[in-house]
Amino acid sequence: MNSASPTVDPAAAACVGPPRDCPLCPRLVDFRQTQRVAHADWFNAPVPDFGDPLAWLAIVGLAPGLQGANRTGRPFTGDGAGPLLYDILGRHGLAEGSYLARADDGLALRGAMIVNAVRCVPPQNKPTPEEIRTCRRFLETSLGALPNLRVVVALGQIAHQSAVKALGGKLPKARFTHGAEHRIPGAPLLIDSYHCSRYNQNTGVLTADMFDAIFARAVEIGGRVD
Repeated sequence: MNSASPTVDPAAAACVGPPRDCPLCPRLVDFRQTQRVAHADWFNAPVPDFGDPLAWLAIVGLAPGLQGANRTGRPFTGDGAGPLLYDILGRHGLAEGSYLARADDGLALRGAMIVNAVRCVPPQNKPTPEEIRTCRRFLETSLGALPNLRVVVALGQIAHQSAVKALGGKLPKARFTHGAEHRIPGAPLLIDSYHCSRYNQNTGVLTADMFDAIFARAVEIGGRVD
């Protein structure tokens, strides 16, 4: 990576995702339209990336939650996964402000960017393989737009698989395991984590200490934000 921090226009950096009425995935378009009728005051569109355009860390999630990011317009905001994620980011100096489960709560990220493998909410939170493939172009663009990127944390197996491919890696050589580190030639280090979903938290698949250790390792490798 470059030693100097280049100047990046935050507005330009934010314009790397699909348009509000992205037509690429018919099933997701139909579901989006259904939600716009049912909940006219919700965001109901491809959810943009959230964070610092000079981030050294990218966090790759699965897709917007129906009543979370699809409602609020910000990743991991308004659902059961957000409090843990943003609390952990705050502990490691990667978030400033208070998470109040609203996109206008003033929370900001420093040194980190959150992106999703799939930008539109899928029915039952389950995108199809074709939808994941179709949306990967936006993940590739988002990661490529971060000039200081050194570490990627993938939340869950689908995010892991999409991140590996977006970074130019091969899945047989990079299998998903919580805490695994994957060094893909010419790419940032990829670290795997179980997803911070409320289900994983409630069942003990992912504890706060386990999640904290993932980001402690990311900071150890990528460098603490001053």
